[in-house]
Amino acid sequence: MSLGNVRKKKCVVLGLASSGVAVASLLARKGAEVVGSDVLTKEQLPETAEKLERQGVHIEWGGHPDTLLEGAEYVVISPGVPQNVPVVQRAHERGIPVVGEIEVASWFCRAPIIAVTGSNGKTTTTALLGELFTGDGWVVTVAGNIGSPFSDSADSIPPEGIAVVEVSSFQLETIVAFRPEVSVLLNLSPDHLDRYAGYEAYVAAKARIFENQDERDVAVLNADDSGVMGLAGQISAKIVPFSIARDLEEGVFVSGGVLTARLSGQEEQMCSVEEIRVPGPHNLSNVAAALAVSKTKGLGTSKLRKVLRTFAGVEHRLEWVADVGGIAFINDSKATNVVSVQCALQSFQTPIILIAGGREKGTDFGPLRRSVAEKVKLLILMGEAAPKLRHALSGVVETVEAGSMEEAVDKAFQSAREGDTVLLSPACASFDMYHNYEERGARFKDAVRRIRDREHHG
Repeated sequence: MSLGNVRKKKCVVLGLASSGVAVASLLARKGAEVVGSDVLTKEQLPETAEKLERQGVHIEWGGHPDTLLEGAEYVVISPGVPQNVPVVQRAHERGIPVVGEIEVASWFCRAPIIAVTGSNGKTTTTALLGELFTGDGWVVTVAGNIGSPFSDSADSIPPEGIAVVEVSSFQLETIVAFRPEVSVLLNLSPDHLDRYAGYEAYVAAKARIFENQDERDVAVLNADDSGVMGLAGQISAKIVPFSIARDLEEGVFVSGGVLTARLSGQEEQMCSVEEIRVPGPHNLSNVAAALAVSKTKGLGTSKLRKVLRTFAGVEHRLEWVADVGGIAFINDSKATNVVSVQCALQSFQTPIILIAGGREKGTDFGPLRRSVAEKVKLLILMGEAAPKLRHALSGVVETVEAGSMEEAVDKAFQSAREGDTVLLSPACASFDMYHNYEERGARFKDAVRRIRDREHHG
């Protein structure tokens, strides 16, 4: 059966969070017989139930019964559904193709796809690419792990447009034919080790982004990351590297404080490092990656430069919230692993009060000791991981605990002095206290604004 031929075929969608709802709607639009299933009840997801039932989707609530798979020709799983749950195992045993939402969306996308992955920087790079292509006059859809599921828009992008898609390792686990015209691997560091058997399995999932590419396609790789470059031998696409540490014979790099492209025998100076608004060396690397993609697609340098001068980053990623009495408050709620916190700490030259903690993901926090010792004057810990973080960082810095975000921000403000930075950069997932990192970041911003308003009126 050819992929994408779903008309009158039974497609089972497991998990009815945003990507599950989006892919169920897409399949229904394409004439499939769609059956959705979720462990929650109809009463817990009333809006989902109303939307999908209106489109003719049958839903099994409160679990995934065996009868779901009868006559099924595809099983579509959300990124949050692990491969080892019983219903997925039974589908594999019966030879039913198990695919993810991003795979299904790609079947119906007529435009070229740019796919961005990596342990850190995916969202910033994806958002920047969206701005760069928009600034050059393209019809652009930015989707995937960044917020809006790819299935919401995949079939409406014109062939002459472009789809810029952020993809996670979870999403790449379930691809079959997903083939980006340009793939980007920003970096690799341990993450999600609560989901994978080990680091090698996590890297293997990331590397699947290149699996279906051939010599007509492009793979943009971080030349400063030995783990990323170690995958080069298994990539069939044309490799375009980027670096912020050294000159490259071919690729995008920083030379004399200027981002420079050297591609197909042509060299071009594009933008000085000082013009870039997003802070930190990791963001310079993200910019270099985005420029490598842009130049392979022929975007004009003057338009690229205009966007780079105004792009200030994305919400919840080193986001400036307020300045209260000379104390800067920065929301980096999206920093859910150790490397992203290290990057955040290196982005500031001021003394830092760090708010960290949440639900850990099988993480070794030991590598944080050096940068915390160098940069942090007070550590405020929250959530389930607080004891593990306290143990890993014992003796490095004064440490206190807080039972809520409001308490953490209050303690930070009381301890801070003019010129300090209060940084929320958790190194952990948010699910012990919040629905997602966005809610955690929003609570931080609310707490900061309350202090700002109190100080202003006081």
